[in-house]
Amino acid sequence: MQSMTDNSVLEELNTPYNLTAEQAQFYRENGYIKLKNVLSPDVLEHYRQAISKRVAELSADAVPLEQRDTYGKAFLQVMNLWKESEDVKEFVFGKRLARIAAELMGVSGVRVYHDQALYKEPGGGITPWHADQYYWPVSSDKTVTAWVPLQETPSEMGPLAFCEKSHRFQIGRDLEISDKSETTLKEALSTFRTEDSGFQLGDVSFHAGWTFHRAGANVTSRPREVMTVIYMDENIRLINPKNKNHVLDMERWCPGVQVGEVLASPLNPVIYSKGQESVSEAAE
Repeated sequence: MQSMTDNSVLEELNTPYNLTAEQAQFYRENGYIKLKNVLSPDVLEHYRQAISKRVAELSADAVPLEQRDTYGKAFLQVMNLWKESEDVKEFVFGKRLARIAAELMGVSGVRVYHDQALYKEPGGGITPWHADQYYWPVSSDKTVTAWVPLQETPSEMGPLAFCEKSHRFQIGRDLEISDKSETTLKEALSTFRTEDSGFQLGDVSFHAGWTFHRAGANVTSRPREVMTVIYMDENIRLINPKNKNHVLDMERWCPGVQVGEVLASPLNPVIYSKGQESVSEAAE
């Protein structure tokens, strides 16, 4: 495979994706969407190498798989890699994914909350049912996670599975990810449809902060390598913490931000905004 130049990589990362009105409507009705051909194989491989290198370095002292609890067995989790690597920063700050996030949520722009590499090792266990926004001390539901598999991800690898329309479901919103959340939500969500098909190379999913989701075990011999970016409405504000995880997130991801203020810390830059785009077009 012929490698791409740096300019070609960056151009693709920042060129708009043709999101249709029907796709945006599907997301708003169902709380998630899986989009085809969002990133090319060349771009994914370019950043897979950079991301995997840092994940290996930063998780070298991880406890052996058999000694971990259910959450620990689900994946190796490395957060805010954009602070650890210029190559990863290019990926996280790419405007293509950020613009999709803004258009799906119907907001003027998005800032990054944080990124996460989620590597489900060979033999890695399930990721229990949960909703991400349980952890986030923010003022609205205008939040979305881009889930980017860095290789083809068949069902045997444990792709992300989404419970359709569950972003409007109230039961389970007080549960952190655990064996309890898996058991409780498996029963509570049994009447909802679950989308659990695999991902082709280039597919990217987006799910809302309150959409319940899980993943199966990785029964293959290679790791399921995934990069994620959490986006929030550029105008979202910090709220009073409602649980201990809110307190931890405030300290870790929102440094210097006071309750009631926009999450405009150095760790939460605006990645895409229609306002920025308008200024750029005017300058041209």
